[in-house]
Amino acid sequence: MADFNIPDDLIELERSAWEQIQAGTLTVETAQAVQQRITEVAAETGQPRNDVEIQVKRIVRNPELEDGTT
Repeated sequence: MADFNIPDDLIELERSAWEQIQAGTLTVETAQAVQQRITEVAAETGQPRNDVEIQVKRIVRNPELEDGTT
């Protein structure tokens, strides 16, 4: 998978969505906002949309993988 920087605003959107998922309160609006921003970042970076989504989820949901500790 390509290595590129994920914008802070997308990370924050995904963090919000992940917190809502864990609490069982995810809204359609939050989910749509994350998906829209993922699509925008993919277009801006020229990366496949799926790669952007996988990377942002890994950063938010598995931060230990990003800092090299496992």
